[in-house]
Amino acid sequence: MAEDNPSTALAPQQFSVDVMLEKYAKGDETSVEDIYRRVARGVALAEPKESRAKIEEAFVDNFRRGALGAGRIMSAAGAGIDATLINCFVQPVGDAIQGVDSNGLPGIYVALLQAAETMRRGGGVGYNFSAIRPRGARVHSTGSAASGPCSYMDVFDASCRTVESAGARRGAQMGILDCTHPDLLEFIAAKHTKGRWNNFNVSVAVTDEFMHAVADDAMWQLVHKAEPSPSQRAAEEMHQREDGLWIYREVRARDVWNTIMRSTYDIAEPGVVFMSRMNDDNNLRAVEAIRATNPCGEQPLPAYGCCNLGPLDLTRFVRDPFAQMRGGTPSFDWDGLARTTRTQVRFLDDVLDVTLWPLDEQAREAEAKRRIGVGFTGLGDTLVMLGLRYDAQEGRDFATRIGRMMRDEAYRASVELARERGAFPLFDAKHYLEGGTFASRLPDDIKRAIREHGIRNSHLLSIAPTGTVSLAFADNASNGIEPAFSWTYQRTKRMADGSRQTFAVEDPAYRLYPEMGGDVNALPDYFVSALEMSAHDHMEMMAAVQPFVDTSISKTVNVPADYPFDKFQDLYFEAWQRGLKGLATYRPNETLGAVLSATPAETPSDSPDSELDLDPLRIAIDHRPKGELPAIIEKVEYLTQAGKKSLYLAVSFIEVTGRIAGEDVTIERPIEFFIPTGQRDESQQWITATMRSLSLAARGGFAARTLQDMRKVSWDRGQVRLGDVERLDGHRSPRWHDSEVAALAYATQQILYRRGFLDAEGNQLPSRALARKYGDRAPHAVAPADEPEEVAEAIAPGEIDPYSLPLMHGRKCATCGANAVIRKDGCDFCTACGEIGACG
Repeated sequence: MAEDNPSTALAPQQFSVDVMLEKYAKGDETSVEDIYRRVARGVALAEPKESRAKIEEAFVDNFRRGALGAGRIMSAAGAGIDATLINCFVQPVGDAIQGVDSNGLPGIYVALLQAAETMRRGGGVGYNFSAIRPRGARVHSTGSAASGPCSYMDVFDASCRTVESAGARRGAQMGILDCTHPDLLEFIAAKHTKGRWNNFNVSVAVTDEFMHAVADDAMWQLVHKAEPSPSQRAAEEMHQREDGLWIYREVRARDVWNTIMRSTYDIAEPGVVFMSRMNDDNNLRAVEAIRATNPCGEQPLPAYGCCNLGPLDLTRFVRDPFAQMRGGTPSFDWDGLARTTRTQVRFLDDVLDVTLWPLDEQAREAEAKRRIGVGFTGLGDTLVMLGLRYDAQEGRDFATRIGRMMRDEAYRASVELARERGAFPLFDAKHYLEGGTFASRLPDDIKRAIREHGIRNSHLLSIAPTGTVSLAFADNASNGIEPAFSWTYQRTKRMADGSRQTFAVEDPAYRLYPEMGGDVNALPDYFVSALEMSAHDHMEMMAAVQPFVDTSISKTVNVPADYPFDKFQDLYFEAWQRGLKGLATYRPNETLGAVLSATPAETPSDSPDSELDLDPLRIAIDHRPKGELPAIIEKVEYLTQAGKKSLYLAVSFIEVTGRIAGEDVTIERPIEFFIPTGQRDESQQWITATMRSLSLAARGGFAARTLQDMRKVSWDRGQVRLGDVERLDGHRSPRWHDSEVAALAYATQQILYRRGFLDAEGNQLPSRALARKYGDRAPHAVAPADEPEEVAEAIAPGEIDPYSLPLMHGRKCATCGANAVIRKDGCDFCTACGEIGACG
């Protein structure tokens, strides 16, 4: 039992307790036991009624021994909320706009809608975009040329950002492109454009055939089934292979590989997934093809597949940690690990039956195969407590033993579940155990049991990142398979009253060492952190464990900034040769900075993600505080095709204090936008909904960007006139907008401009400028409504009266925004404002 384990004798760190309560506690829960009980009770609902109480106690006891659910499970199970318990999914994307493509894959916008629903429910999504025809390919239905998968990834990225800015859990995404796709080089280079695909991790799906071509310095064909456009075929002399694929381009495989490696070396992306290995090793390779992974890469999944994960905290099984200092020998509770693994299989199998599924397709896929992922966390700290070096053979041998035991116990437990509940519906012993699958390498007694009784779950093991779960429930134990990054570091937390408090967060092995009689000023050599070992040693630990994991491992191989590029390339090539399924590296540089800083001095002062520096423009505001807030209320009048409209627009502000370059900075931010309209017609409903969404975006720090996006909204009811513009000749003319939403966004921008929050073009002013403006204004005062500038009624001699012009439909005017630019006397002429443009 955990109570007998000296490694858990210390009281948890306050920061870990705070994270646990803030992120995972629900309702009146005040302790870890409350959370354990709620989750166990919620998951045990999958059991027959007569045995639920007994199974609930077994699950609670398993939590006490070190079992955990992934974040979504610990947060939502038993809470009665409409959220999935599954962390991540894979979403198929086909080569069609709507409906399904010729291979039965959902069209691009169908997939976009499905992904948005998944992210809205709290799930991350991985995709392979290779089905989408390449840039320039022929589109028969419209007689046009395709824009390519990279352009559609822009749309998915924007959708993910919209879900995030609307206040939901941030949606993680993985975008994958095959090494054969004609747009591969564009894909590799895409994230070198600042701000592009910020909501994506990206990886190239690499095959054994490609890697052999790299090794042989052979030519490599970039191909697709989509027909090139006539102009492409004429220019590039493209032709069709016997298998029906069109050859768009032939390149040296080694050149492509070098391009991937150089990008990864410089900006840490794209990653590499060894897709051939993932499919060859797959227990279900006879009935499915793996094309993508979840966002962190530890789960290769088929279309609509899911990550149902639950790690075990290995530090909880250490007995007599650091006993060697007292003349003894620390030990590990292997029997306890076996027992906990078996119970965890039942727990995760039950999760599949109680979770909410965002899509019916995901539910059907999970029911047919019942994938789960038992994993572990705290390996690095466990080795330290046992006196074993992570980067030595003895540490790798111990990890191998862990992997083998968890594999065997998980598969045995799943066979027992099959005897009780039946095998997963697509189980076929012949194909499941055929040579080459992961299951074919199981011990003979387990294979015999599988043939006789079947198995409940097609896949059972996965080593995932466990950052927040480890911090909250495992006292900040080293994450997943990783070694500790640093033994202690500073975390700054914003308190409920708006103040900040800094916590020293310590590694649990480092915390325990002095309690056992050690001196933290003279740590023994087995205290080896991530940055103190070679990149090769990081990879060697993955290679030691991967043979015992039927899916994959998420791990970051830390590479020093001065690591030679040639050795960096060799690292990836060796990973392929060693049978790994993927590799992610991180090399800090001027572009990327450092993932985590051990001391405040190492934290970049201008980093918005710094723990010590937090731009007050980026601080999330959970809700509107009670009481009076500074506000502006302004009457807005505008003209639509239906006539003149007027309404009142209210904007409330809040004082926000952040920290930049070690200095407290206070600014004023908009927090709430409100228009007191009813909901009698459709446009008023849209106005109300838009203002609510804008308020949520403002609380997340996205007000300026959201208003810019709203300015682009158009409708089919004609343009809306609001405000004015100054023409090049100095005269003022009416301003036109493409919709009522766009007009109100402009009106809101003008309020924020006059308040000093935005510049005249609607762009965000930096925090330091806002702080200076705020310092010049008395805080907490309710501001009077600013008077809009009056437009002169009199028309100067010789000036065109813009209100009397015959408005004619044409191109959009860059000056006033009206769709009224025609060709007149050889020149562009705006019939709305009289502006004269280019002449020819």
